[in-house]
Amino acid sequence: MFVFVCAGCGAELTAPLSQVVLPVHAHQKYGNAIQLPVLMEPGTFAVEPEPWGPPWRRWEEIDPDELAARGIYAPVHVLSDGTPGAVVIAPGDVRGTVLIPEKCGGYCCGLDGADGPNLACEACDLPVASRIDDCSLWQAVWLAPDAVRRRPVDAADAAPLSWAELVAEGRSTPPFEPITAWGGPRMGSYHWWSWSPRWEAAAGRALAHLLAASEGRPVTVPDGLTEEVFQRVLDILLPAGPPVRRAVLAGPGLPLPDADADILIVPVHPQTGETWAPSSPAVPAHPVPLPFGVWLWLAFPEPHLPAPASGVMPGDVLRDDPPAPHPGSLFRPDPGVFWHTMVRLPAVRSRWLREILETTHRTHTRLF
Repeated sequence: MFVFVCAGCGAELTAPLSQVVLPVHAHQKYGNAIQLPVLMEPGTFAVEPEPWGPPWRRWEEIDPDELAARGIYAPVHVLSDGTPGAVVIAPGDVRGTVLIPEKCGGYCCGLDGADGPNLACEACDLPVASRIDDCSLWQAVWLAPDAVRRRPVDAADAAPLSWAELVAEGRSTPPFEPITAWGGPRMGSYHWWSWSPRWEAAAGRALAHLLAASEGRPVTVPDGLTEEVFQRVLDILLPAGPPVRRAVLAGPGLPLPDADADILIVPVHPQTGETWAPSSPAVPAHPVPLPFGVWLWLAFPEPHLPAPASGVMPGDVLRDDPPAPHPGSLFRPDPGVFWHTMVRLPAVRSRWLREILETTHRTHTRLF
């Protein structure tokens, strides 16, 4: 466990926190006027290893050697020139900070951090963090890496859960969730059941890895929800006809994948960031990472278990019994997460994959 303290005066700025993996959807911008919830679970923090936030530089302004050193293999519109190592936490875990009024502009329905740090240390006024709570952005506080220090508060390090313990814990991420937005009939908020933004972000990253693993050949995925999430886009972007590469779900609690599996869709450990790998070296398939909660739902889908209810629910409460209705729209991977991942895969330097990347930019509405 750690607390983060002000680099200027040493004042504590957070509650005690334990480190977890940076969520795939950390920088996701979702829809328009959407009220997204808090990004991080209480009591946790994650680190963004790449530069993020202002100032920004256009692609043409960056030296090719710097791009190669940063692991960027295809053109992007802009890149952050900020300091790497920003720490993200839940807003409720912040301590001893005050808003900086002159840094709170440029937003739509809340704070977006576009002007740089908007929270200062209450004790010494050093700008230390950015509060984000604007519409279509995940609510979070990003601690500036050059303005805070990490201090241990517990000498005993808790061991990460094993893969078996994670499966037994059963913390899966449902594919559907209620989405809330502003701008209803009376200019208030309204909500509906939708595909989960977390799933769309996870699929955006996984799709980039699936394309890289395809080697330019058709790819098939397991029937059911996995097919609904991936197969439509794969069929559009990849050529038809044999030979076909076969992707299967693999991971803890599942049988060892067949020897003829070409691609393994596997979980990422939520605490360590480790990508699951089969114990047998005889399985050479290409791994495609999914956040553990999304993978767990695909591997072990949860049935709806009806429970008796009493009383009358208020008319403005969104019911989840009977089961949440299936969204009426096609599943669409998140385009921002897809492109962010794709330009960082060395395989995108190949001509055929670069053409797919350019095609998705031109015709993204069909896919995303």
